[in-house]
Amino acid sequence: MTKERFPDSAMRTLFAAILALETEAECQAFFTDLCTMSELKSLSQRLMVAALLRQQRTYGEITEATGVSAATISRVSRAMNYGEEGYQLILDRLVGCEVEKDAEIK
Repeated sequence: MTKERFPDSAMRTLFAAILALETEAECQAFFTDLCTMSELKSLSQRLMVAALLRQQRTYGEITEATGVSAATISRVSRAMNYGEEGYQLILDRLVGCEVEKDAEIK
């Protein structure tokens, strides 16, 4: 018998709500209502850090490009190396999208 990863029904409802979003506008409206701007910025920075780590950028380059701390970069790196492969999954699906273009260091 497999142990359920997220047994909390509120968390499962949140995941179901996210999966029910159909457009970028719906997603923006939902997350704007759900999260503070600081939380949204933090989430978006983590995704950018993941994209830059995947490009094998240094911590210094990532900090300069994103403004995040080495601790945040380390946390994202640890998740990418030992986590559930969520970052890799979404970055593979976003190939060619804005996150990759934004992650290019000029």
